[in-house]
Amino acid sequence: MLKILVPTLMVIPTIWCTPGKWLWPTTLMQGLLIALASLAWLKTVGETGWTSLNFYLGTDPLSSPLLVLSCWLLPLMILASQNHMAPQPMNRQRTYLTVLTSLQVFLILAFSATEIMMFYIMFEATLIPTLIVITRWGNQAERLKAGTYFLFYTLAGSLPLLVAILAFYSKMGTLSLLILQFSAVELSPTYGHGLCWAACLLAFLIKMPLYGGHLWLPKAHVEAPVAGSMVLAAVLLKLGGYGMMRMLVILEPLTKNLAYPFIILALWGVIMTGAICLRQADLKSIIAYSSVSHMGLVVSGILSQTPWGFTGALILMIAHGLTSSALFCLANMNYERIHSRTMVLARGLQMALPLMASWWLIASMANLALPPLPNLMGELMIITAMINWSWWTLILTGAGTLITAGYSLYMFLMTQRGPLPAHIMGLDPTHTREHLLIALHILPLLLLILKPELIWGWTA
Repeated sequence: MLKILVPTLMVIPTIWCTPGKWLWPTTLMQGLLIALASLAWLKTVGETGWTSLNFYLGTDPLSSPLLVLSCWLLPLMILASQNHMAPQPMNRQRTYLTVLTSLQVFLILAFSATEIMMFYIMFEATLIPTLIVITRWGNQAERLKAGTYFLFYTLAGSLPLLVAILAFYSKMGTLSLLILQFSAVELSPTYGHGLCWAACLLAFLIKMPLYGGHLWLPKAHVEAPVAGSMVLAAVLLKLGGYGMMRMLVILEPLTKNLAYPFIILALWGVIMTGAICLRQADLKSIIAYSSVSHMGLVVSGILSQTPWGFTGALILMIAHGLTSSALFCLANMNYERIHSRTMVLARGLQMALPLMASWWLIASMANLALPPLPNLMGELMIITAMINWSWWTLILTGAGTLITAGYSLYMFLMTQRGPLPAHIMGLDPTHTREHLLIALHILPLLLLILKPELIWGWTA
């Protein structure tokens, strides 16, 4: 654990001590080395399922894929931000990189915490760097409003969670996940216990976000700079799913009755947000709403409480993290050339940048879950788990997947196909940095097809 945590902390002195012209290459190199070292987490040994364990930090098959995803993302965020941070003064560039690194430290501590209280503290701590990135380096004038939405939605959800955690502690005498999974507290179906159940899951459902508590997400995504959007889509939404998986093990047997409205809301959200995507004009907004739609499937998979549902949810979270992050990078590359995110103004880019168009095609196909990508594997497992729960869900999930295919193709055709408009005059060529950035998103996705048991979670 410390083999990753200490080097990540040491990125901060690197950022402040490196000469200006070497700032980006050095931090990128260190980030890539940490990402490569983190791959060791995927090799799980140990009969209990937990490895590299002291009393507070440990990994198991559920948290290690998410930890590796978090570490993989820091060098990619550095690669993506280099161009739009270049005009800024050196001190601001250093501060920006420091904020991103501190976010990674909090994420590693959150995913590897074995104490629920420590997980809660780190879950909240990730708010601060994200808020700074959105409100200080965001693109539009609305960014303060987006930051306020983000902060208040998340805080309103997580205060009941704190009360519920303290109530658990007074009842159980421990908050260690290692002990709690063997001594689950039996919640009787009373009114108070129902409230306790809702309080435990509300914070995570808003973070996911569940349809209905999702209004902060499109705002935050659209206003954030590219690194903010990447980390929000790829890792911060996954904190919600991870927290739900951890808490549901303890909340037996209430979930069976209380999950109904949430599963229905999640599946309805898949259709609603898909329909919203079909009429969006803003490129980043489409990708943000598609995240809500995919996370709706994940929520329903987790709440079905079956091994298939859990496995499908984890696979879809990892696959969606890489796909969504790649799409945000591509949207940002368009924005840096055309200085507009309105899709009608920028079409036919395949004529000008053919290689970029092939990246767009692969990322769009991954977004609509083309076989044999892990996205399809996750979606199929969740849909199977849902049909087992009630076959009526087939109507909602089927419609959802159709609409997803519709808006993914719409996004690709609108931005890439057709004649190049007359107002687009001098386009910058694509850079090696950008191709490397997308390749580092797509390659892990393709390689996971060959060894999917790395991201199967507990069932592996």
